[in-house]
Amino acid sequence: MAILLNLMSPVSKPSLGYTRKSGGFYSHVPNLHSFSLSKGFARALASTQITISSKDSVSALPNWRLGKTDPRGKDLRLNDAFQNLDDMVAKGQKPDANQATQLLYDLCKANKLKRAIRVMEMMASSGIIPDAASYTYLVNHLCKRGNVGHAMQLIEKMEEYGYPTNTVTYNSIIRGLCMHGKFSRSLQLLDKLMQKGLVPNAFTYSFLLEAAYKERGVKEAMRLLNEIVAKGGKPNLGRWEEANELLAEMDGGDRVPSIVTYNILISSLALHGKTEQALEVLEEMVQGQFKPTATTYNPIIARLCKEGKVDLVVKCLDQMIFRQCNPNEGTYNAVAILCEEGKTQEAFSIIHSLRNKQSSTTREFYKSVISSLCRKGNTYAAFQLLYEITKHGFTPDSFTYSSLIRGLCLEGMLDEAIEIFGIMEENEQKPDVDNYNALLLGFCKSRRTDLSLEAFVMMIEKGNMPNETTYTILVEGLAHEDEMGLAAEVLKELLAKQFLSQSTVERLVMQYRLEGVPT
Repeated sequence: MAILLNLMSPVSKPSLGYTRKSGGFYSHVPNLHSFSLSKGFARALASTQITISSKDSVSALPNWRLGKTDPRGKDLRLNDAFQNLDDMVAKGQKPDANQATQLLYDLCKANKLKRAIRVMEMMASSGIIPDAASYTYLVNHLCKRGNVGHAMQLIEKMEEYGYPTNTVTYNSIIRGLCMHGKFSRSLQLLDKLMQKGLVPNAFTYSFLLEAAYKERGVKEAMRLLNEIVAKGGKPNLGRWEEANELLAEMDGGDRVPSIVTYNILISSLALHGKTEQALEVLEEMVQGQFKPTATTYNPIIARLCKEGKVDLVVKCLDQMIFRQCNPNEGTYNAVAILCEEGKTQEAFSIIHSLRNKQSSTTREFYKSVISSLCRKGNTYAAFQLLYEITKHGFTPDSFTYSSLIRGLCLEGMLDEAIEIFGIMEENEQKPDVDNYNALLLGFCKSRRTDLSLEAFVMMIEKGNMPNETTYTILVEGLAHEDEMGLAAEVLKELLAKQFLSQSTVERLVMQYRLEGVPT
């Protein structure tokens, strides 16, 4: 464990001691043109300017919703319906708008999003104007699957060709961006929305404020709220002056504070050292219609830990548990601040007491704590607490080591992450594929795909066979470094060797718009 603690010194240029091999999997190929929805839409929608004469009659699709209810039978009928629509449009026939729209919905529900997009193209090429509801439905599903970029392309095309777009559709995009940590892009989209004359609603502001609060903290949330109000927006949250003035204004007016409002206010007060006032606001919240959560308490606990007030931390946690607020990752990270203040043993004692209030085993609980600290980039505290935990009989396993590797990579300590493998071997614990995947992902997120390829070689030389996750990480790493041509070439090779499932290949092709890969 002492060896682990000695890792916490940053090194600027990590090296695995391996050189990249040429040929085959690692050979660089010329970049391919990116796949784009615009190609399909351009072809499809250009034909809408042609006058449809004798073939303007509506043709019906066979009813794919009747028949056996077993999943395989339903899937076959759905595929047949899509193929019939494709053949119909290819012959210049116009499909029934209601049937085509229903097919789009059913394809979305079956997660066949690529075909759902194609249905929309075919509707447009046949002179059918899809309604806003069907667009929103498809946009929603794309965002839920993580294809926010694809959804944005789709919405741009529907605007370009004069199709209706409303605030509800934009909200789907904004929410998708916020959920995937792209707060800046969501703000740009908000500006675009307002420039077009569309009015953001309470849901729009709720998504943005929550994202600002979670991603950048209370100061950014306050700044954003000020800006929204200054631009004439009505987020239903009042105006920012002082915390008490805001709540007083809300209580006396027609605006009602939300859970987000209270959490931002409490965080703001705690951030500025006003923990007593923060607790008073929390009590007002309890007396009202809102139930506090761990997210409400965590900023107060964090501030008390920063000030080294261990007794008050324990008291606050007791109150939190009494109100049936279960501790979460934020709670563990708040308590871990005591480690930075030289109170590691006190931090361990508090976390150990929280363990007694959980239903999980001691081992699983400590694994969860270490993992949550590493996920938040709090690796120093993770090492400090791990040292204390091992003195009480806990032995790090593969999952724990993977958490440490991810945490070190997250903080840019790539050499230290590599050293974890040496420590595991010294302790007679052979690194497994999950450990290597954690390292590969850390390298790729640090935009060091070159190192991830070297680690891939090392992994195989050590007798660990890659799995589907390994290959997916490498392809996504290349895509994130804008090596789309190489990513597509690697993906084709992996597909040919059946190292990746068809569904994974389709997701990667759609998400990164890779061209030339058969799906």
